[in-house]
Formats: sequence, structure tokens, C-alpha cells
Amino acid sequence: MASLHRWLPILASGALAAIPVGQLAAGEVLDRVMTRGVMVMSTDAEYPPQSSLNSAGEFEGFDIDVGREIAERLDVAIEFVTPGWEVITSGRWNGRWDVSVGSMTPTVARREVLDFPAIYYYTPAALAVHADNQDIATPADVSGKAIGVGVATTYENYLKGDLVIDAEGAPPFDYLIADANIRTYDTDLLALDDLRLGDGVRLDAALTALPTIMEAVDKGYPIKVVGDPVFLEPLSVAIDKGDPELGAKLAEIVSAMRDDGTLSELSMKWYGADLTH
Repeated sequence: MASLHRWLPILASGALAAIPVGQLAAGEVLDRVMTRGVMVMSTDAEYPPQSSLNSAGEFEGFDIDVGREIAERLDVAIEFVTPGWEVITSGRWNGRWDVSVGSMTPTVARREVLDFPAIYYYTPAALAVHADNQDIATPADVSGKAIGVGVATTYENYLKGDLVIDAEGAPPFDYLIADANIRTYDTDLLALDDLRLGDGVRLDAALTALPTIMEAVDKGYPIKVVGDPVFLEPLSVAIDKGDPELGAKLAEIVSAMRDDGTLSELSMKWYGADLTH
């Protein structure tokens, strides 16, 4: 992942998001986790290097390791569930899982149903094209073309022109792609799978996190990054709206993980770069 260092100068320090009070009884989820002795975390089985299943059928990745560390510091076990991303971001989880450590960007729309107690890293959103493509040199060059994205992601919002990131320290960005022919997929990796079939065969480009693109390149996908990242995503732990005790505890733990270097170590392990500041 050494190539990630090219984009590190654009990474900016952020702050913990505010913790609004919402629908749950105070402390309800935190009490359930501590009483049960298990934290249930939603994740994605096809989103390397953030989260995926290895050959032994075990979850691994940056988000997985961060979640495991949070559970360890809570002194509870951890279990993983894999609902669809659209289901996770819709909120109102009704106790089906307790927390999302899933590289989620706080947005105005998502904050209506979720709380974002702790930003734990930052990642550039980048455009990929097939390695054979010679016509697309900048993000603007894919205007009007078929672009693959994960459904209900910030990448889809960006292409629609309605992305509003709601996190302190998030740098401003411009919309560089107009009139995109948006093709949505259950996961970002599925978009890259279609892109690798050939230049323009199913897609002209895909928009996703830069680490996800570089992981695919490392695995032999015939794709390449075009231009500079189009925006920077602050990525946060997310919880169902309205449990300030749980939010405060998660914020405390993530802050300690940043201060003692754990987040930086995990970022270097999975990305080859420190994306946590």
C-alpha cells in the first residue's frame, strides 16, 4: 500500500462528533452489551482491506481489528453480522446489532437516524478505470459515462451531487463529474469486479475508497487510479440514535486508541500508511 503515501498530504486532522440524544433510553445499548458480555458489530464480508472473509472463513481487516480492540477494552466478546449497507445506514437497528465499525462517513442525512461518536480515520475517495483505458485522464473526463458505486454510499451521493459531509474538520470539495450514468452495487468490490472485465464492457469507471482500489490492484485487478481524490472522507464509528452513554464510552475508547498509537499501528498494518490523523 505504499502508493497511498502520494495522497497523505491531503489528510486533515478531525475531531470527535457531537453526541445527540435521540430515541433510545439512556444507556440501553451499553447496558445490554455489558450484561450480555458481547458486542455485536455490523460489517461487510466483501470490503477489503477494511473487512472481508479470509480463506479460513474468518473476518479480517482494519475495521475488524478496530472493532475487536474496542470490544477488548470494553472487556466483552465480539460477534459480527453482515446486513446490507443500505440497511445499516438506515438506522433503527432495533437491537439486531450494537455498533457499526464500518468506515461510515457522517452525513446530514445519516445523522437523522444514527449517532457518530468517534471518527477513527480518514480516507480519500478516488476514481478507478480499467488499465487499458487511455481516454480518461481526470475525474471530469468520466462525465456522462457509466460509473459503478456501492449503493447508499457517499460515492453515490457524490455522483448525484447531494453529498453533505457532517463532520468537523472535513475539507471542502467540488463536484467534478457531471451527468454520471450511475450503476449501483451491493458492495464497492462488485463494482470493481465489473470494471476489471474490460474497458467499457460494463463500466467506464468506479468510485470508491482509495485503499479499496489499491487492495484490488495488489490482487491483480487490471485497474488504475485516475487523477487526485475527489473528496476526503472522515470515517466514524456509528451507533443507533440516542444512547449517549454508549457514545461517550466509544469516544473515550477511540480517543485512547489514537493517543496510545493503536489506531496508527492498525492503519500501518492494513494500509501501509497512517490514515488516522
